[in-house]
This record gives sequence, structure tokens and C-alpha cells, in this order.
Amino acid sequence: MQTGLNEKVVLITGASGGIGSEVARQFAKEGARVVLHYHQNVRGARNLNVELGESRSQMAQADLSQEADVARLFETIEKDLGPVEIVIANAGKYTPTTPLHELSLEQWNQTLSANLTSQFLTLREFFRGIKRHGLLAPSAVLIGSTAGKFGEAFHADYASAKGAVMHGFLKSLKNEISRLAPKGRVNAVCPGWTLTPMVRDFANDAAAKVRVAQTIAMKKIARPEDVASSVLFLASSQLSGHLSGECIFVSGGMEGRVLYAPEEVDASEV
Repeated sequence: MQTGLNEKVVLITGASGGIGSEVARQFAKEGARVVLHYHQNVRGARNLNVELGESRSQMAQADLSQEADVARLFETIEKDLGPVEIVIANAGKYTPTTPLHELSLEQWNQTLSANLTSQFLTLREFFRGIKRHGLLAPSAVLIGSTAGKFGEAFHADYASAKGAVMHGFLKSLKNEISRLAPKGRVNAVCPGWTLTPMVRDFANDAAAKVRVAQTIAMKKIARPEDVASSVLFLASSQLSGHLSGECIFVSGGMEGRVLYAPEEVDASEV
């Protein structure tokens, strides 16, 4: 595949997670210089760094909800590798199952901070770098969620944060980036259910898999590589140079409603 990503400096936030690590692998295969951001999971980031090779990847720690940390992150990358040309805003946090009437203000604020404020601070610093360095074709891919489109009972905080990312934030940034860089683009990938280590218990629950698959046209749950391939496509100016403000739903045709009766779903094929 000709992606034009060779030697591009790519920051992947939350790179030590299930989706983030697969995104990093695919960018590294394309010859990009990958920055593996992590917050607390240093072991996961270190293992991925070793796997990809230190000549192709670099670790970077930051709390993306803190302005100073985000500024330091970009300063360090610029010093070591040069300006960030592509950002994959993947870092986020899925929240505990909580009915709205039991949802505390503290959890609400923490969820928005982890999933929305973190993207604001990351993209703001990225845009500052675009202006400072006069980049011509920078690209950003935000990670949303089907929860932001359909909502999700007992996860109103998470769904609200992702909805803001996918709609108001994305649509505003795609209009701003082109004023800073003629060929600058911002898009989003919005996964549905994805088999990552975070949902390992779910993967072993046949009844739960059937309930989920009833809402998915393909009767299949995504794998991290499904999401990563779409991220790679949108990040590449060579593959999607005239796409901006778009959101690809990697969800197997999920509609947010039941499509199949339980007996029409084979749990072993989900």
C-alpha cells in the first residue's frame, strides 16, 4: 500500500491500549516515526517500543488532561524528532456502569476530562505546532465511538463526551485546520464493540456476545486491526487527501437496535 507515511512523525495517544497499539504497529509498518504516548501503562508502552524497535518508535509519558504535560509532550517530540505531522487522538477511558440518577459530578467531570478535554488540549497543541512550523498537509484522526451516535444507557457521561468529539469538535476543527494549512485535515474513526484486552471478560461470555451481535448487521465484533486500518486510511493524505470532517464507523453495520433474534446468532462466529 502506498500511504506516503514514510518518515512522518506520528503521535498516537493512548498507544499502550488495545486499539492504540495496533494503530502504532500499522504506522510503523508504513515507515512512520511513531511516538507512543502513555499515561500510566509504562509496561505496555515499553513492550510495544521493544516490539516496534527503538529506531522506529519512541515512548512519551503525559497526563493529557493537564496543560503543562501536553505542552511538554510536544516540546519533547519536536526536540527529538521534529514537528508532529499526524496526531491520532486515541487516549480515553470507558466508564463504570452507572445509572444517571447515581452518577456523581466527580465521575462526570473525570469522564469528560479523559475523553474530551484530553483531545482538546492535544489538538490545540498540535494546531499551535502547525502554525509555528508552517506545515502544509498535517492530519489528525480523532477516536469517537458508536456511543456518541446512539447513546449508551448507564454510560451517559462517556456517550456525551464521545458525541461532542464526533460532532461539534470534529466539525469545528476541520474548518479551522484548513486556515492554518491548505491541505490540513481532521477526521474521526468511531468504533463499535471491539475485542480488546479491556473487554476480555466479555469475549468469554457467549450470552453477552449474542446480545451485542443482535444489533450488528455483520453479526461480528471488530478486532483492533479493523479500527487501525481505517485510522491509517484517514491519516494518509495520499489515500484520503480530499476527506475532512468525516467519521468512519467501524461497527459492522451497527444500527443501535436489535436486528436478529437470539437464535439467529451463532456465538462462536461473533
